[in-house]
Amino acid sequence: MNAVRLTPPATLTQPGLVQATIPLASSKSESNRALIIDALTGFRCDLQNLSTARDTQTMIRLLKSTDPTADVLDAGTTMRFLTAYFAATGQEKIMTGTPRMCERPIGILVDALRALGANITYLKQEGYPPLQIKGFSSSTESSNRLSIRGDVSSQYISALVMIAPLLPNGLTLELTGAIGSRPYIEMTLEQMRYFGADVQDDWEAKTITVAPKPYTPKPYSIESDWSGASYWYSVAALANDETAEINLLGLKAKSLQGDSAIADIMRSLGVESTFTDSGVRLTKGPAATSLAWDFTDCPDLAQTVAVCAAMKGVVLRLTGIESLKIKETDRVAALQAELQKIGAELVEIEPNHLYEVHQLAVRPSGPPTIATYDDHRMAMAFAPVAMQHEIIIDEPGVVAKSYPSFWDDMARVATVKFTEASTDVTH
Repeated sequence: MNAVRLTPPATLTQPGLVQATIPLASSKSESNRALIIDALTGFRCDLQNLSTARDTQTMIRLLKSTDPTADVLDAGTTMRFLTAYFAATGQEKIMTGTPRMCERPIGILVDALRALGANITYLKQEGYPPLQIKGFSSSTESSNRLSIRGDVSSQYISALVMIAPLLPNGLTLELTGAIGSRPYIEMTLEQMRYFGADVQDDWEAKTITVAPKPYTPKPYSIESDWSGASYWYSVAALANDETAEINLLGLKAKSLQGDSAIADIMRSLGVESTFTDSGVRLTKGPAATSLAWDFTDCPDLAQTVAVCAAMKGVVLRLTGIESLKIKETDRVAALQAELQKIGAELVEIEPNHLYEVHQLAVRPSGPPTIATYDDHRMAMAFAPVAMQHEIIIDEPGVVAKSYPSFWDDMARVATVKFTEASTDVTH
Protein backbone atom coordinates (compact mmCIF):
# COMPACT_ATOMS: atom_id res chain seq x y z
CA MET A 1 0.00 0.00 0.00
CA ASN A 2 1.37 3.41 -1.00
CA ALA A 3 -1.47 5.57 0.31
CA VAL A 4 -4.99 5.56 1.65
CA ARG A 5 -7.68 8.09 0.72
CA LEU A 6 -10.27 8.73 3.44
CA THR A 7 -13.55 10.40 2.54
CA PRO A 8 -16.47 11.28 4.80
CA PRO A 9 -19.61 9.80 3.20
CA ALA A 10 -22.09 12.54 2.32
CA THR A 11 -24.65 10.91 4.59
CA LEU A 12 -22.49 11.60 7.63
CA THR A 13 -23.87 15.14 7.68
CA GLN A 14 -27.29 13.70 8.48
CA PRO A 15 -28.18 13.27 12.18
CA GLY A 16 -27.91 9.89 13.82
CA LEU A 17 -25.62 8.17 11.35
CA VAL A 18 -22.20 8.42 13.05
CA GLN A 19 -22.60 5.30 15.15
CA ALA A 20 -20.06 2.51 15.49
CA THR A 21 -18.95 -0.25 17.82
CA ILE A 22 -15.19 -0.73 17.72
CA PRO A 23 -13.49 -3.95 18.97
CA LEU A 24 -10.26 -2.21 19.91
CA ALA A 25 -6.85 -3.79 19.64
CA SER A 26 -5.37 -5.08 22.90
CA SER A 27 -2.82 -2.99 24.76
CA LYS A 28 0.68 -3.63 23.49
CA SER A 29 2.07 -1.90 26.60
CA GLU A 30 0.38 -4.39 28.92
CA SER A 31 1.11 -7.27 26.54
CA ASN A 32 4.83 -6.57 26.31
CA ARG A 33 5.25 -6.33 30.07
CA ALA A 34 3.23 -9.48 30.66
CA LEU A 35 5.33 -11.35 28.10
CA ILE A 36 8.60 -10.44 29.85
CA ILE A 37 7.23 -11.46 33.24
CA ASP A 38 5.88 -14.69 31.75
CA ALA A 39 9.31 -15.44 30.28
CA LEU A 40 10.90 -14.81 33.68
CA THR A 41 8.60 -17.49 35.15
CA GLY A 42 9.75 -19.97 32.53
CA PHE A 43 6.71 -19.32 30.29
CA ARG A 44 4.25 -20.75 32.81
CA CYS A 45 1.58 -18.01 32.75
CA ASP A 46 -1.67 -18.17 30.79
CA LEU A 47 -1.76 -14.84 28.94
CA GLN A 48 -5.06 -14.02 27.28
CA ASN A 49 -6.00 -11.37 24.70
CA LEU A 50 -2.40 -10.58 23.75
CA SER A 51 -1.98 -7.73 21.29
CA THR A 52 -1.72 -8.49 17.58
CA ALA A 53 0.45 -5.38 17.13
CA ARG A 54 3.71 -5.94 15.29
CA ASP A 55 5.71 -4.81 18.34
CA THR A 56 4.12 -7.51 20.49
CA GLN A 57 4.36 -10.17 17.82
CA THR A 58 8.05 -9.29 17.46
CA MET A 59 8.46 -9.72 21.22
CA ILE A 60 6.78 -13.15 21.11
CA ARG A 61 8.95 -14.26 18.19
CA LEU A 62 12.22 -13.16 19.79
CA LEU A 63 11.42 -14.67 23.19
CA LYS A 64 10.97 -18.04 21.48
CA SER A 65 13.93 -17.70 19.11
CA THR A 66 17.29 -19.40 19.60
CA ASP A 67 18.91 -17.27 16.92
CA PRO A 68 22.00 -15.42 18.21
CA THR A 69 20.74 -12.15 16.69
CA ALA A 70 17.58 -10.49 17.96
CA ASP A 71 16.27 -8.02 15.35
CA VAL A 72 13.55 -5.94 17.01
CA LEU A 73 12.75 -4.06 13.77
CA ASP A 74 11.38 -0.65 14.89
CA ALA A 75 10.06 -1.73 18.31
CA GLY A 76 11.62 0.47 20.98
CA THR A 77 9.90 -1.23 23.91
CA THR A 78 11.00 -4.63 22.62
CA MET A 79 14.61 -3.43 22.27
CA ARG A 80 14.76 -2.10 25.82
CA PHE A 81 12.86 -4.88 27.57
CA LEU A 82 14.72 -7.68 25.79
CA THR A 83 18.12 -6.08 26.39
CA ALA A 84 17.49 -6.33 30.14
CA TYR A 85 15.82 -9.76 29.86
CA PHE A 86 18.59 -11.41 27.82
CA ALA A 87 21.25 -9.96 30.13
CA ALA A 88 19.46 -11.11 33.31
CA THR A 89 18.86 -14.62 31.99
CA GLY A 90 22.47 -15.08 30.87
CA GLN A 91 21.77 -15.29 27.15
CA GLU A 92 24.26 -14.28 24.48
CA LYS A 93 22.54 -12.08 21.91
CA ILE A 94 23.22 -9.38 19.39
CA MET A 95 20.47 -6.76 19.69
CA THR A 96 19.74 -4.77 16.53
CA GLY A 97 16.89 -3.17 14.59
CA THR A 98 16.01 -0.81 11.77
CA PRO A 99 18.34 2.08 10.89
CA ARG A 100 16.07 4.42 12.88
CA MET A 101 16.15 2.05 15.87
CA CYS A 102 19.95 2.14 15.77
CA GLU A 103 19.73 5.94 16.05
CA ARG A 104 17.66 5.79 19.24
CA PRO A 105 19.81 6.05 22.40
CA ILE A 106 20.08 3.18 24.85
CA GLY A 107 23.19 4.18 26.82
CA ILE A 108 21.38 4.97 30.07
CA LEU A 109 19.91 1.46 30.22
CA VAL A 110 23.18 -0.21 29.23
CA ASP A 111 25.10 1.75 31.90
CA ALA A 112 22.57 0.64 34.52
CA LEU A 113 22.74 -3.00 33.45
CA ARG A 114 26.53 -2.89 33.49
CA ALA A 115 26.43 -1.55 37.05
CA LEU A 116 24.31 -4.60 37.94
CA GLY A 117 26.97 -6.87 36.42
CA ALA A 118 25.82 -7.24 32.82
CA ASN A 119 28.39 -7.82 30.09
CA ILE A 120 27.26 -5.59 27.19
CA THR A 121 29.33 -3.99 24.45
CA TYR A 122 28.44 -1.65 21.60
CA LEU A 123 29.14 -2.99 18.12
CA LYS A 124 29.14 0.38 16.37
CA GLN A 125 28.39 3.77 17.92
CA GLU A 126 28.79 4.17 21.68
CA GLY A 127 25.41 4.55 23.35
CA TYR A 128 23.36 3.10 20.49
CA PRO A 129 22.40 -0.31 19.08
CA PRO A 130 23.51 -2.76 17.85
CA LEU A 131 24.63 -4.36 21.12
CA GLN A 132 26.42 -7.56 22.07
CA ILE A 133 25.01 -9.10 25.26
CA LYS A 134 26.88 -11.84 27.11
CA GLY A 135 24.78 -12.17 30.25
CA PHE A 136 25.84 -11.23 33.78
CA SER A 137 29.33 -11.58 35.18
CA SER A 138 30.01 -13.22 38.56
CA SER A 139 31.73 -10.08 39.83
CA THR A 140 31.06 -9.28 43.50
CA GLU A 141 31.41 -5.57 42.71
CA SER A 142 27.97 -5.28 41.09
CA SER A 143 25.49 -3.04 42.87
CA ASN A 144 21.90 -3.57 43.92
CA ARG A 145 21.28 0.18 44.22
CA LEU A 146 21.22 2.41 41.15
CA SER A 147 20.42 5.99 40.20
CA ILE A 148 18.80 6.63 36.83
CA ARG A 149 17.29 9.68 35.17
CA GLY A 150 13.52 9.68 35.27
CA ASP A 151 12.98 12.10 32.40
CA VAL A 152 14.38 10.19 29.41
CA SER A 153 12.41 6.96 28.96
CA SER A 154 10.16 5.16 31.41
CA GLN A 155 10.96 1.99 29.45
CA TYR A 156 14.49 1.98 30.87
CA ILE A 157 13.03 1.99 34.37
CA SER A 158 10.45 -0.69 33.55
CA ALA A 159 13.10 -2.89 31.94
CA LEU A 160 15.26 -2.74 35.07
CA VAL A 161 12.57 -3.30 37.68
CA MET A 162 11.03 -6.25 35.79
CA ILE A 163 14.28 -8.23 35.99
CA ALA A 164 14.92 -7.17 39.60
CA PRO A 165 13.13 -10.13 41.28
CA LEU A 166 15.73 -12.42 39.68
CA LEU A 167 18.74 -10.45 40.94
CA PRO A 168 20.49 -12.02 43.97
CA ASN A 169 19.93 -8.94 46.14
CA GLY A 170 16.98 -7.39 44.34
CA LEU A 171 17.21 -3.74 43.35
CA THR A 172 16.65 -0.26 44.71
CA LEU A 173 16.24 2.30 41.95
CA GLU A 174 16.65 6.02 42.67
CA LEU A 175 15.02 8.25 40.05
CA THR A 176 16.69 11.60 39.50
CA GLY A 177 15.14 14.74 38.06
CA ALA A 178 11.61 14.91 36.74
CA ILE A 179 9.78 11.62 36.16
CA GLY A 180 8.28 11.22 32.70
CA SER A 181 5.50 8.80 31.71
CA ARG A 182 5.00 7.83 35.36
CA PRO A 183 1.75 5.93 34.62
CA TYR A 184 3.74 3.51 32.47
CA ILE A 185 6.09 2.84 35.38
CA GLU A 186 3.09 2.34 37.66
CA MET A 187 1.60 -0.07 35.12
CA THR A 188 4.80 -2.11 35.27
CA LEU A 189 4.82 -2.15 39.08
CA GLU A 190 1.15 -3.20 39.28
CA GLN A 191 1.67 -6.05 36.84
CA MET A 192 4.74 -7.16 38.79
CA ARG A 193 2.72 -7.17 42.02
CA TYR A 194 -0.04 -9.16 40.33
CA PHE A 195 2.52 -11.86 39.53
CA GLY A 196 3.78 -11.95 43.11
CA ALA A 197 6.75 -9.56 43.08
CA ASP A 198 7.58 -7.70 46.31
CA VAL A 199 7.67 -4.07 45.09
CA GLN A 200 7.74 -0.89 47.17
CA ASP A 201 7.53 2.56 45.60
CA ASP A 202 8.02 5.94 47.26
CA TRP A 203 7.25 8.67 44.74
CA GLU A 204 8.15 11.47 47.15
CA ALA A 205 11.60 9.98 47.72
CA LYS A 206 11.70 8.87 44.05
CA THR A 207 12.70 5.31 44.88
CA ILE A 208 11.50 1.89 43.77
CA THR A 209 12.63 -1.16 45.76
CA VAL A 210 12.19 -4.72 44.49
CA ALA A 211 13.00 -7.69 46.73
CA PRO A 212 14.71 -10.84 45.38
CA LYS A 213 11.48 -12.85 45.24
CA PRO A 214 10.61 -14.82 42.07
CA TYR A 215 7.40 -14.23 40.15
CA THR A 216 4.43 -16.56 40.64
CA PRO A 217 2.86 -17.84 37.38
CA LYS A 218 -0.81 -16.80 37.05
CA PRO A 219 -3.41 -16.28 34.30
CA TYR A 220 -3.65 -12.71 33.04
CA SER A 221 -6.00 -11.01 30.55
CA ILE A 222 -4.87 -7.94 28.62
CA GLU A 223 -7.09 -4.83 28.50
CA SER A 224 -7.89 -3.07 25.23
CA ASP A 225 -5.53 -0.29 24.18
CA TRP A 226 -6.28 3.24 25.39
CA SER A 227 -3.74 4.63 22.92
CA GLY A 228 -5.81 3.08 20.14
CA ALA A 229 -8.96 4.45 21.75
CA SER A 230 -7.61 7.99 21.45
CA TYR A 231 -8.16 8.05 17.68
CA TRP A 232 -11.83 7.23 18.18
CA TYR A 233 -12.18 10.06 20.66
CA SER A 234 -10.87 12.29 17.88
CA VAL A 235 -13.36 10.76 15.42
CA ALA A 236 -16.20 11.54 17.83
CA ALA A 237 -14.92 15.08 18.44
CA LEU A 238 -14.67 15.84 14.71
CA ALA A 239 -17.94 14.21 13.63
CA ASN A 240 -20.37 16.75 12.16
CA ASP A 241 -23.20 14.71 13.65
CA GLU A 242 -24.12 16.06 17.09
CA THR A 243 -25.75 12.71 17.95
CA ALA A 244 -22.58 10.73 17.17
CA GLU A 245 -22.12 7.67 19.37
CA ILE A 246 -19.10 5.36 19.36
CA ASN A 247 -18.77 2.31 21.61
CA LEU A 248 -15.23 1.17 22.36
CA LEU A 249 -15.05 -2.40 23.64
CA GLY A 250 -12.75 -3.82 26.29
CA LEU A 251 -11.78 -0.66 28.19
CA LYS A 252 -11.87 -0.29 31.97
CA ALA A 253 -12.66 2.77 34.06
CA LYS A 254 -9.82 1.87 36.43
CA SER A 255 -7.07 1.24 33.93
CA LEU A 256 -3.36 0.63 34.38
CA GLN A 257 -2.72 2.57 31.17
CA GLY A 258 -1.63 6.18 31.39
CA ASP A 259 -3.25 6.95 28.04
CA SER A 260 -6.66 6.55 29.68
CA ALA A 261 -6.10 10.28 30.34
CA ILE A 262 -7.59 10.78 26.86
CA ALA A 263 -11.05 10.63 28.46
CA ASP A 264 -10.29 13.75 30.52
CA ILE A 265 -8.44 15.56 27.73
CA MET A 266 -11.17 15.02 25.16
CA ARG A 267 -13.90 16.29 27.44
CA SER A 268 -12.51 19.76 26.67
CA LEU A 269 -12.70 18.94 22.96
CA GLY A 270 -16.34 17.94 23.14
CA VAL A 271 -16.44 14.21 23.88
CA GLU A 272 -18.17 12.69 26.90
CA SER A 273 -17.26 9.20 28.21
CA THR A 274 -19.72 6.80 29.80
CA PHE A 275 -18.35 3.48 31.04
CA THR A 276 -20.46 0.40 30.44
CA ASP A 277 -20.14 -3.31 31.14
CA SER A 278 -18.49 -3.77 27.74
CA GLY A 279 -16.27 -0.69 27.58
CA VAL A 280 -16.87 3.04 27.11
CA ARG A 281 -19.48 4.94 25.11
CA LEU A 282 -18.46 8.24 23.47
CA THR A 283 -21.03 10.96 22.84
CA LYS A 284 -20.84 14.61 21.81
CA GLY A 285 -20.71 17.47 24.29
CA PRO A 286 -19.69 21.13 24.34
CA ALA A 287 -16.08 21.96 23.49
CA ALA A 288 -13.85 24.58 25.08
CA THR A 289 -12.18 27.33 23.06
CA SER A 290 -8.73 26.60 24.50
CA LEU A 291 -6.92 23.77 26.27
CA ALA A 292 -3.60 23.46 28.08
CA TRP A 293 -2.23 19.98 28.84
CA ASP A 294 1.00 18.56 30.20
CA PHE A 295 1.73 15.37 28.22
CA THR A 296 4.64 14.26 30.43
CA ASP A 297 2.68 11.20 31.59
CA CYS A 298 1.02 10.45 28.24
CA PRO A 299 3.24 11.65 25.38
CA ASP A 300 1.73 9.19 22.87
CA LEU A 301 -1.52 11.19 22.98
CA ALA A 302 0.04 14.48 21.90
CA GLN A 303 -0.24 13.96 18.14
CA THR A 304 -3.89 12.93 18.30
CA VAL A 305 -4.87 15.87 20.50
CA ALA A 306 -2.87 18.35 18.43
CA VAL A 307 -4.59 17.32 15.19
CA CYS A 308 -8.03 17.29 16.80
CA ALA A 309 -7.54 20.74 18.32
CA ALA A 310 -6.27 22.06 14.99
CA MET A 311 -9.40 20.85 13.18
CA LYS A 312 -11.76 22.21 15.85
CA GLY A 313 -10.06 25.61 16.04
CA VAL A 314 -9.18 25.11 19.70
CA VAL A 315 -6.00 26.87 20.85
CA LEU A 316 -3.89 24.11 22.41
CA ARG A 317 -0.88 24.60 24.71
CA LEU A 318 1.34 21.52 25.02
CA THR A 319 4.09 20.85 27.53
CA GLY A 320 5.87 17.59 28.36
CA ILE A 321 6.46 16.53 24.75
CA GLU A 322 10.28 16.56 24.81
CA SER A 323 10.46 12.77 24.56
CA LEU A 324 8.62 12.86 21.22
CA LYS A 325 11.85 13.87 19.51
CA ILE A 326 13.40 10.41 20.06
CA LYS A 327 10.42 8.27 19.12
CA GLU A 328 9.86 6.43 15.80
CA THR A 329 10.57 9.80 14.23
CA ASP A 330 11.05 13.30 15.60
CA ARG A 331 7.34 13.68 16.24
CA VAL A 332 7.59 17.38 17.07
CA ALA A 333 9.19 18.15 13.70
CA ALA A 334 6.73 15.82 11.95
CA LEU A 335 3.75 17.60 13.52
CA GLN A 336 5.18 20.98 12.60
CA ALA A 337 5.42 19.91 8.97
CA GLU A 338 2.08 18.09 8.63
CA LEU A 339 -0.22 20.37 10.64
CA GLN A 340 0.47 23.08 8.04
CA LYS A 341 -1.28 20.86 5.50
CA ILE A 342 -4.56 21.06 7.45
CA GLY A 343 -4.36 24.79 8.11
CA ALA A 344 -2.60 24.92 11.48
CA GLU A 345 0.86 25.27 12.95
CA LEU A 346 2.75 23.98 15.98
CA VAL A 347 4.68 26.93 17.39
CA GLU A 348 7.53 26.59 19.88
CA ILE A 349 6.86 29.22 22.57
CA GLU A 350 9.60 28.25 25.03
CA PRO A 351 12.55 26.22 23.68
CA ASN A 352 12.04 22.48 24.13
CA HIS A 353 9.24 23.07 26.67
CA LEU A 354 6.10 24.92 25.63
CA TYR A 355 4.32 24.62 22.27
CA GLU A 356 1.01 25.93 20.92
CA VAL A 357 -1.26 24.83 18.09
CA HIS A 358 -2.64 27.83 16.20
CA GLN A 359 -4.88 28.20 13.16
CA LEU A 360 -3.38 29.55 9.95
CA ALA A 361 -5.18 32.46 8.31
CA VAL A 362 -6.01 30.34 5.25
CA ARG A 363 -6.78 26.63 5.27
CA PRO A 364 -5.24 24.84 2.26
CA SER A 365 -7.70 23.76 -0.43
CA GLY A 366 -7.97 20.22 -1.75
CA PRO A 367 -7.29 16.98 0.12
CA PRO A 368 -3.95 17.16 1.98
CA THR A 369 -1.46 14.31 1.67
CA ILE A 370 0.03 13.47 5.05
CA ALA A 371 3.50 11.95 5.34
CA THR A 372 3.80 9.34 8.09
CA TYR A 373 7.60 9.22 8.64
CA ASP A 374 7.51 5.46 9.39
CA ASP A 375 5.40 6.38 12.43
CA HIS A 376 2.12 4.58 13.16
CA ARG A 377 0.83 7.40 15.33
CA MET A 378 1.23 10.01 12.60
CA ALA A 379 -1.07 7.96 10.35
CA MET A 380 -3.73 7.34 12.98
CA ALA A 381 -3.63 10.84 14.50
CA PHE A 382 -4.47 12.44 11.13
CA ALA A 383 -7.03 9.85 10.00
CA PRO A 384 -9.96 11.41 11.96
CA VAL A 385 -9.62 14.56 9.80
CA ALA A 386 -11.68 12.51 7.34
CA MET A 387 -14.77 13.12 9.45
CA GLN A 388 -14.78 16.65 7.97
CA HIS A 389 -12.56 16.64 4.88
CA GLU A 390 -11.08 14.19 2.42
CA ILE A 391 -7.50 13.33 3.35
CA ILE A 392 -4.74 11.16 1.87
CA ILE A 393 -2.26 9.39 4.15
CA ASP A 394 0.97 7.97 2.78
CA GLU A 395 2.27 4.52 3.73
CA PRO A 396 -0.79 3.45 5.74
CA GLY A 397 0.79 0.07 6.52
CA VAL A 398 2.69 1.68 9.39
CA VAL A 399 -0.36 1.12 11.63
CA ALA A 400 0.60 -2.57 11.90
CA LYS A 401 3.06 -1.56 14.60
CA SER A 402 0.27 -1.08 17.16
CA TYR A 403 -3.21 -1.36 15.59
CA PRO A 404 -3.25 -3.71 12.56
CA SER A 405 -7.03 -3.52 12.08
CA PHE A 406 -7.20 0.29 12.19
CA TRP A 407 -8.21 0.87 8.58
CA ASP A 408 -10.85 -1.87 8.73
CA ASP A 409 -12.29 -0.11 11.77
CA MET A 410 -12.11 3.32 10.11
CA ALA A 411 -14.17 1.90 7.25
CA ARG A 412 -17.10 1.79 9.72
CA VAL A 413 -17.27 5.61 9.72
CA ALA A 414 -15.63 6.76 6.46
CA THR A 415 -14.90 5.62 2.93
CA VAL A 416 -11.44 4.03 2.92
CA LYS A 417 -9.74 3.60 -0.44
CA PHE A 418 -6.25 2.10 -0.70
CA THR A 419 -3.87 2.77 -3.55
CA GLU A 420 -1.61 -0.21 -4.17
CA ALA A 421 0.73 0.42 -7.09
CA SER A 422 -1.82 1.12 -9.86
CA THR A 423 -4.67 -0.77 -8.19
CA ASP A 424 -7.34 0.78 -5.96
CA VAL A 425 -8.98 -1.29 -3.25
CA THR A 426 -12.04 0.16 -1.51
CA HIS A 427 -13.39 -0.84 1.89
